[in-house]
Amino acid sequence: MTTVLVDTARSPYAVLKPVPIESVKLEDAFWAPRLKRLREVTLPTQYKLLEDTGRLDNFRRAAGVVKGPFRGFYYNDSDVYKWVEAVSLALASERDSQLEKLLEEVVNVIIAAQDADGYLNTYFTFERRGERWSNLRDMHELYCAGHLFQAAIARHRVTGKRDLLDAAVRFADHILEVFGPGRRAGVPGHPEVEMALVELYRETGRREYLSLASRFIDLRGRGLIGGSPYHLDHVPFREMRELTGHAVRALYLCCGAADIYMETGDAKLREALDRLWHDLVERKMYVTGGVGSRYAGEAIGEAYELPNERAYAETCAAVANVMWNWRMLLMTGEARFADILELSLYNAALAGISLKGDRYFYTNPLADRGRHRRSEWFDCACCPPNIARLIASIPGMVYSTSPRGVWVHLYAANRARIELNVGAVELIQHTEYPWSGLVEMKVRPDRIDEFSLFLRIPEWCRDARVTINDAEELRPRPGAYLELRREWEWDDRVRLEMSMEPVLLESHPHVTCNTGRVAIRRGPLIYCLEQVDNPGCDVWDLAIIPGELRAEYEPELLGGIVVVRGRALALDVSDWRGRLYAPLSEVKVRTREVTFTAIPYYAWANREPGPMIVWVRLAQPTAPYSGARA
Repeated sequence: MTTVLVDTARSPYAVLKPVPIESVKLEDAFWAPRLKRLREVTLPTQYKLLEDTGRLDNFRRAAGVVKGPFRGFYYNDSDVYKWVEAVSLALASERDSQLEKLLEEVVNVIIAAQDADGYLNTYFTFERRGERWSNLRDMHELYCAGHLFQAAIARHRVTGKRDLLDAAVRFADHILEVFGPGRRAGVPGHPEVEMALVELYRETGRREYLSLASRFIDLRGRGLIGGSPYHLDHVPFREMRELTGHAVRALYLCCGAADIYMETGDAKLREALDRLWHDLVERKMYVTGGVGSRYAGEAIGEAYELPNERAYAETCAAVANVMWNWRMLLMTGEARFADILELSLYNAALAGISLKGDRYFYTNPLADRGRHRRSEWFDCACCPPNIARLIASIPGMVYSTSPRGVWVHLYAANRARIELNVGAVELIQHTEYPWSGLVEMKVRPDRIDEFSLFLRIPEWCRDARVTINDAEELRPRPGAYLELRREWEWDDRVRLEMSMEPVLLESHPHVTCNTGRVAIRRGPLIYCLEQVDNPGCDVWDLAIIPGELRAEYEPELLGGIVVVRGRALALDVSDWRGRLYAPLSEVKVRTREVTFTAIPYYAWANREPGPMIVWVRLAQPTAPYSGARA
């Protein structure tokens, strides 16, 4: 089978076509162990929690197998569907008999809960049957349906089995009867079904599903669900000037619009998507790629409203940011989307799961006093299966193809067999990325022929060199794809060297909470200071001294990471003597020089609790923390 998350093989307005998960075998020391942990720890423990919390019993109850009340929130079905999708995608990388057995069991439980008319939602059964489709704004029926469609498509693509896909089609046909052309006008309060319907169209060829997805986009902004920015109903999508409202809803809506564009070529959709992307990336996104600055409404804030300790930055929003940028990349072939995909993946999203693979963050602050810890599960458990399905999909985001050749988006040691117009080619990638910027590739075409190899040169890379067969040397431009077009022969070698020195970043001046502060970036990774690595001082009281930053590999630390070390001033606050405010003339600032250690942000909170910070004060001659008045 060919398992892809977004199948653009026949999408007339997509530039790129994804390479199936089965075609890419990860062999690296970063992602391959995480995929193994996903199969052995994450997915089995999530299954147990789905069982223990009554989510699976809700389906059995709907099927008449067990008695008792519905348990949990009205949208809990979606957690089960995301788990099914994650397991299916994981099995595409490597078969696992135990996971296959659990998957079959859960699929049978889901199918048994479906009504004769195709409706499937365990909350609206028995005593709530009469409430179906009565509150599209709040009750997530279409949201849950979308996750069912995605789960069914993934299972069908991996196994070839149609049982769950047939159930999804029956439900989609029921929704068409209720909301199709000439029927009731309505839009989902939580977007998700739009992209799922487009994918269902791609899987079945039934264009009415694409038309329904377009209808949901077209009707949004007319006040059908109250007209609030929170629900993205305040203005028609094509007229939106900025991203607002609930972060996950906004990003899922953009995913659906991107999918519709790739099938229809609606220029107004593309213009809106580009505007909204620039608004997010240039004014509203955290340095980690996280999205959503407000606890109130889990919402995107105003421009430059990016608090650190109070950052919401939901894990699901990071996953959604990856999903949206993946679609924009397929749509355009532009490197800027791969850059943001990589940023969100390695930082905001990956922080959402522990190194052991069994605990999760719902929110992801960029500063903490030591109280924020990962949890085994949540009453609202959208994030755990969402990060699981993202990790399972990573092999399918490494490469894609176009009529001209192969595109390399992510760097990780792997072997891939890729079908091109001129025949198949095997690519072998050797690298220790993200710790090293050296990537060596072997190109093994089935026959000598001309095609292009497109290498992404990340925007963060200030200096890159490419050589072919140790002869030709090229100096590519950062933030773009380098096209290498030639007649490729067996075992042609490509060497990409990307500089990966640690650098200090600063914020736009309007991000006032970061005034006088810097963050550390090395390669695709954003770093943080955690208390456990910096004893003898509070990391919140450090001020980094500009100068040399050293990157050092620590094989025994946090699964093997590169740490960044440098010099800083540690502030002594004892002179404040309990005062909250004091005249500037009376304050004597005492500091001492220390060596600090920074770790990748994704790895924080995997050891003992303690303060953490991403944006650290900067020591400079004009700053009060320079030690000049010590």
